[in-house]
Amino acid sequence: MSASEYWPGQQRGAAGSETPVDETAVEHVVLPAVSEDTEDFDDPELDPDEDEDTEEDVDDDDGGFEDDDVEDAASAEVAPEPDEPAAPMLRLAGHAPGDLDIPDGIAVLEGAPLGSRRGVGIVAARFNGEVTNRLLESAFAELERAGVGRELITVMPVPGAFELPLGAMALAKTRRYACIVALGCVIRGETAHFDYVAGEAASGLQLAALETGVPVAFGVLTVDTLEQATARADKGAEAVRTALEMADLFAQLRASAKTA
Repeated sequence: MSASEYWPGQQRGAAGSETPVDETAVEHVVLPAVSEDTEDFDDPELDPDEDEDTEEDVDDDDGGFEDDDVEDAASAEVAPEPDEPAAPMLRLAGHAPGDLDIPDGIAVLEGAPLGSRRGVGIVAARFNGEVTNRLLESAFAELERAGVGRELITVMPVPGAFELPLGAMALAKTRRYACIVALGCVIRGETAHFDYVAGEAASGLQLAALETGVPVAFGVLTVDTLEQATARADKGAEAVRTALEMADLFAQLRASAKTA
């Protein structure tokens, strides 16, 4: 017997000799008698016929999948869906200025962004002054191109965009200006402050125009970042063109009312 093989209860001596086995210490295990006739098995757990499932049994099972069933399921999964109408194409960025199609024989009253001798009032917010200065620069350049002299331009600085409506209302009520241009910048922060300031500035400037009848152009940037604001500095010129066009339109409207 090798050094690694021992019977239960057998101990190895100090010098590697084997100690005799104590037969009284050996536990005898009695196995149940097995009948030679397999048909006498009453326990289904010990019956080999009950545990064996042949391939034929699996194929005949109603819960199994035949090859035809697999093909039908695969074809059902890849069945094409009915065609849906294509969504209309939308302009995602920028504005789309253009001419309106008006039939002949209909009177058209339309203004032009011309200066002539019209006075222009500009109310500008000092908050985010770096951006407002660029808006003013583009506005001054557009006024010069339109033929508005510097002596006809008045600038009213206010603390921020929230004060723009009050300044625009004050300028409009003097009746010295044909139009008002409001310039400022509101940049979104971490709180709801942006929503309140931007919304009140827009509604207040509209209210100033409605109550006085003097055109007020909205040149306030409402952006998420400073980079977006600096990329839109030309909005000052756009606001000037809007204000001058509306001023010319109102002038034509008053003139036509007098001659009617």
